Amino acid sequence: MSIRIALIQMDIDWHDRDANQASARKLAGRARDDGARVIVLPEMFSTGFSMDTGVTAEPLSGSTPAFLRSLASDLGVWVIGGFALAGEGARPQNASLVVDPTGSDAALYTKIHLISILDEDRHYDPGRLPVPFRMEGMGAACFICYDLRFPELFRTAADACGLVIVIASWPEIRQPHWDALLRARAVENQCYVAGVNRVGEGGGNAFAGGSVILDPLGNPLAQAGDGETIVLADIDPDLVRSVRERFPFLRDRRPHLFELAGSFQKT
Repeated sequence: MSIRIALIQMDIDWHDRDANQASARKLAGRARDDGARVIVLPEMFSTGFSMDTGVTAEPLSGSTPAFLRSLASDLGVWVIGGFALAGEGARPQNASLVVDPTGSDAALYTKIHLISILDEDRHYDPGRLPVPFRMEGMGAACFICYDLRFPELFRTAADACGLVIVIASWPEIRQPHWDALLRARAVENQCYVAGVNRVGEGGGNAFAGGSVILDPLGNPLAQAGDGETIVLADIDPDLVRSVRERFPFLRDRRPHLFELAGSFQKT
């Protein structure tokens, strides 16, 4: 049975939770009316991708996680969205929260790769491990923006997942990389990849969207331009299985090479 996914490609008002949550609720309602069972919001959708952790950071009981739970239970759908998680350490973490249709938390992932050229590593602490979860009978995982540049991270989740979701605030200046890397992750892991990016301006960066849902062969099922919109597509878990059986590339991996990589001398 197919699963309809909606990516909410939205403009984000800088540091304005109320405005962003209102916009997200409106767009999510439209997506649900169009049959979506899974609704995905961008990285730090309620504040923008800001280094001002005094504004962004909130506990798991905070406004944004509470909003995601409310949205999921009110609409009766899965909801995935990003926020800055205030933790036990000195610095918060860039997180994604998956909420099931009853409003219960299903998975919490904290971003492993922090982008140093935007000083994220100076303001946030990294996560440690992927967090695969089950959704509508399908294995899935959510990663965040800069994680997309690290294929080894996706490889760790490939066997457990038929769908990988990437939530992002990917700057327009590197838009071609977003397009290419999403397709590469789908092709090499033979899974659906759904990447949602924001649009508009914030924190001195411009964002051009390009949200897309790709099938396990890397073909786009639905793709956005650079405006605020909803990207909808139906995904079929059986297609992942059939592609992997027809082209058993994952079976031919040599995982021991990853263990050796750390012993090689840097050039």
